[in-house]
Amino acid sequence: MGARAEDALRRGAVAWLDWRLSYCAHNRAVPTEHSEMPDLSNTELAQMNLRGADLHGTNLRRSNLTAAKLVAANLSGANLNQAILDGADLANANLQGIEIIDGRAIGASFHYGNLAQANLMGSNFTDADLRDTDLSFVNAIATNFTSANLCGADLTQARLHRSTLCYTNLVETNLASADLSQAILFNAELGSAHLYLANLNRARLTKSHLVSVYAVGASFDGADLTNADLSWAHLNKTSFTRAILRHANLRGANLAGANLAGADLSGANLAGANLRHANLHRAIFLDTNLEEALLTGVTY
Repeated sequence: MGARAEDALRRGAVAWLDWRLSYCAHNRAVPTEHSEMPDLSNTELAQMNLRGADLHGTNLRRSNLTAAKLVAANLSGANLNQAILDGADLANANLQGIEIIDGRAIGASFHYGNLAQANLMGSNFTDADLRDTDLSFVNAIATNFTSANLCGADLTQARLHRSTLCYTNLVETNLASADLSQAILFNAELGSAHLYLANLNRARLTKSHLVSVYAVGASFDGADLTNADLSWAHLNKTSFTRAILRHANLRGANLAGANLAGADLSGANLAGANLRHANLHRAIFLDTNLEEALLTGVTY
């Protein structure tokens, strides 16, 4: 069946649609296990023009889709585990609920795509274009997004535990309630990102840029923010217990009610910061700049 499916797909979108309708009609009459999932596993589809193709629910496991054109294609619910999508164009594609476990999509474009509720665990999205993409509720545990562009993407409640986001563009990205615990965000760009109630416990944010982020109620417990730029950030009621903030720039940041117990703020710049009612118990302030900082009601 795989060979017939591949042949139909190679003849173009119309031939594929006709084959799929015939296939589904037959399987409804003579149902078999997994009969609703056309099998294109281990298929060579590199550089194919599959623009707008209906591939929903298709088994594309271990297929090679390098540089394939899948613009506006429907791949919802498809199995792309261990598939290769390097350089593929999936702009505006529907990838809701897909599985790409241990897959590879280096330099691929998902611009304006829908990856909501997808399982991307362990895959490689280095240099991928994920601008304005819906990645809400995605499972991206231990996934590599190094140098990827996620500007304006929706990552609400995304699971990014132990993911790699070094040099990643997360400007104006929605990460509300996302799990970024133990994630690596070295030199990541998070300017104006939305991190409300996000979990960044033990995350590595060395030299990251978090200017004007909205991280009210977020948790950075045990995180490494050495040399990070958090100037003018909204960090009220945010937790930084035992966090490393050495030489961090917190100029003008709102830390009202924040928990900085045991945090290392050596050499940090807190000029003009709002620390009203913050918990500073056992925090380290060696060579810290507190010029014009508001310290009313703080707990030492």
